[in-house]
Amino acid sequence: MYWIYLLIAGIFEIAWAIGLKLSDGFSNLTVTILTLLGVAASFYFLAISLKNIPLGTAYAIWTGIGTLGTVIFGIFLFKEPITVARIVCIMFIILGITGLKLLSA
Repeated sequence: MYWIYLLIAGIFEIAWAIGLKLSDGFSNLTVTILTLLGVAASFYFLAISLKNIPLGTAYAIWTGIGTLGTVIFGIFLFKEPITVARIVCIMFIILGITGLKLLSA
């Protein structure tokens, strides 16, 4: 169950990172409030996951999920470039997340 909490924390991290972009420098009040709620939810679920998952593993996976998700959404929502180098780096992130999950006790 703690791994599910970590996944939820990562999804909320993606949401608040996108919210930062959409808030237009915090000038859009509605998006800013939703972004701050996303931050709070992300930290809440990360904190719960830390009851059972080692800190280094949880933090690396949490940031990896957030990074992977924001890159993917950036490509589709904000028309960020798709390059071979970006795809290779995304694959390394996926490999790292998978490795940490498999090697965790």
